[in-house]
Amino acid sequence: MSKLKGPKELRIFRERICSERAGQKKKIVRVCGGTGCRASGSLQVVEAFQKEATRQGTDFEIRPTGCQGLCEKGPVVILEPLDVFYQKVDPFDAAKIIDLTLNRGRVVGRLQVADPNTGKLAVKGEEIPFYGKQRRIVLRNCGQIDPTNIEDYIAVGGYEALAKVLTEMTPQDVIEEVKKSGLRGRGGAGFPTGRKWEGGRKTEGSIKYVICNGDEGDPGAFMDRSVLEGDPHSVIEGMVICAYAVGSCNEGFIYVREEYPLAVENLTIAISQAREMGLLGEDILGTGFNFDLEIKRGAGAFICGESTALMFSVEGRRGMPRPTPPRSVEKGLWGRPTVLNNVETFANVSPIIIKGGNWYAGIGSKNSAGTKIFALTGKVKNTGLIEVPMGITIREIVFDIGGGILGDKRFKAVQIGGPSGGCIPEQHLDLPVDFDSLTEVGAMMGSGGLVVMDESDCMVEIARYFLSFTQKESCGKCPPCRVGTFEMLSILDRIVEGKGREGDIERLEYLGDYIKRTALCGLGKSAPNPVLSTIKYFRDEYEAHIRDKHCPAHTCLVLGRYRIREEDCLLCSLCQEACPSNAIVDERDRPYIDETYCIKCGACISVCPTGCVVMEYEKAVTK
Repeated sequence: MSKLKGPKELRIFRERICSERAGQKKKIVRVCGGTGCRASGSLQVVEAFQKEATRQGTDFEIRPTGCQGLCEKGPVVILEPLDVFYQKVDPFDAAKIIDLTLNRGRVVGRLQVADPNTGKLAVKGEEIPFYGKQRRIVLRNCGQIDPTNIEDYIAVGGYEALAKVLTEMTPQDVIEEVKKSGLRGRGGAGFPTGRKWEGGRKTEGSIKYVICNGDEGDPGAFMDRSVLEGDPHSVIEGMVICAYAVGSCNEGFIYVREEYPLAVENLTIAISQAREMGLLGEDILGTGFNFDLEIKRGAGAFICGESTALMFSVEGRRGMPRPTPPRSVEKGLWGRPTVLNNVETFANVSPIIIKGGNWYAGIGSKNSAGTKIFALTGKVKNTGLIEVPMGITIREIVFDIGGGILGDKRFKAVQIGGPSGGCIPEQHLDLPVDFDSLTEVGAMMGSGGLVVMDESDCMVEIARYFLSFTQKESCGKCPPCRVGTFEMLSILDRIVEGKGREGDIERLEYLGDYIKRTALCGLGKSAPNPVLSTIKYFRDEYEAHIRDKHCPAHTCLVLGRYRIREEDCLLCSLCQEACPSNAIVDERDRPYIDETYCIKCGACISVCPTGCVVMEYEKAVTK
C-alpha cells in the first residue's frame, strides 16, 4: 500500500482496483460480520465457507461485511452476482450453498426469507419487504464492503469527496454546500450542521478540534456502532472534510464507548490504512493539509453522550456537563473551539459533497432533510437496523418494514428517542417521522432508538423502566435532575406496586415540567419525556393503577394474585420447595397459595412443569 500524492493518483488507483476485480469475474459471498450476526455465529460461517471452497475446489471471494440490517435473521449471507439473499445460515450450510447455488444456480428454500404476513419467499434482497421502503445513504456501504480493507472503500468511490474538497472547493464552499443540504445533527438535538461548522470557522483560534460522538448510550440502540463497524472510512472522510471547512484543525478525536470492541478494532485498522495511503495525517493527498485522528474510549457513562461531558471525558476528567454558553464552537476541548457531531452526521457528508446539497435537500421533509437510521426493536416481527427517508410515517415503519406486531396483537405505542424519548400512541400511527412532528407530540428524534409496544405492555411500567435508567445515569450535578428524577421514580415505583395515591399524577406532571425547565443539560431536560408522554396519552392506565389497584395490561405482578389450577397440578411439590415465604399450602392433595404470605416473587411459576401456577388479574371494585 503506497502513499497517494494527489487526487489523480487516487483516481488511477481506484480505476486499477475496479479493473482488476472486473477481470477476475469472481463470485462473491458476502457474510455479515456485524456484532448481531457474530453473536449468531457468522465467523464460524466464514470459516466453513473457506474450508469448503478448498475442499470443493470452487473459486470465489468470501467477504466479511458490516451489518446488513436484518439482524433478527442472522447470520445473513448474500451471493453475487446471483443476488441471492440467505438468512440464518449455519456453518453446515456452507457446503450446500456452494454446491447448489454457486455451482448449479439453485436456491436453497430453507434459507430464504419469508414474508411474516404472506409467507412468500424472497430470492433477492430487493424482494424482501423489510428493505422495500428504505433508502440507504449512511448505510450505503454497510453490508457491501469489507470494513477492514480500504481498497473496498476506494473502489466504491471512497475519498473522492475529500479529493474534490481539497482541490476544487474553499472551506466556505464546503460549509455552504452542507448548509444547502439541510443536514441536521443526528445525535438528538437536530442542530443544523452547516451552521455549527460555520460557527466553528468564524471563531478565532490557532488550534481547533473536531470530535465524533460515538458514545451511543441508549438501551437497544446500535446505529452508530453498526456504521463504525461496517463503514469506518465514511466517518473518517467526513471528519477530515469538516476539519478542512472549520480551519486550523490538525487533530480530531473519535469517542467510542468501551462496550464497542469491534467498532474500535475496525476504526483502528481504518485509521492506520488511511494514514499509510496519505489520506490522513500530514500533507493529505499532497495538498499540504494536515489532519490526524485519535480514538478515545469511554467507560460507558450515559451522560458522556452530552457534548460538554464528552469533552471533559476526552480531557481525562469526570464526564459532567457544564452550563452553556459559551458553546463548544467557541470554547470546547481544552478551552479551544471544537466542532462535535455524531457518527451518522459525519457519514452523510461525503455523499452531500459528491451529489450536492440540493440533491440531499430533496430527500425527506421540509425542515428535516435526508434519511435517518433507526434501531427497530420491540414487539415487531422484523427487528434490525433500518434507514428511512425523513417524513416516513410510523405506520410504514412498523407494518411495512417491521412486518407488523408479533403474534398479530394490537399495536399500542412506539417509544422514539431512547430513554429520553416519548411514547407515541396508536392515534398518531400516520405521524411523519421528522424533527418537528415528533416534538409536537411530546417525543423527540434522539439518536434513533425505536421500540414497538403491543397491548400487553403496561405504559406505567414502561415509563418507570426508562426513567429508572436515566435516573441511575444522572451525573448528579444539578438538583432538578438528581432530586427530581429520584422523586418521580419513587412515585412510579409506588404506583406499579399498587400503593399509588390521589394526586400522584399531578405531582409527576409538576415535577416533569420543572425538570424540563431547569435541568442543566439536554439529557436532564428530556428525562421526564417518557413519563409525561405516557400520562398525556395513557392517563387512564395511571388512574387504574392508582384508584382501582388494577393493571389493564396485566403485567404489574404486585397488582395480580397467584393461583394454582388444581385440575392441571401434578402434586410434584416443586413450587412448595421453591417458595421462599412458605405461602404454598397442601391440604389433602389440594394445594393453594395463601395470599397472606405470598410475596409475588414468581418462583412458583418458574419451576412449575405444567404451567398450572398462574397469575390472575381481577379489577378491584372501588368502594
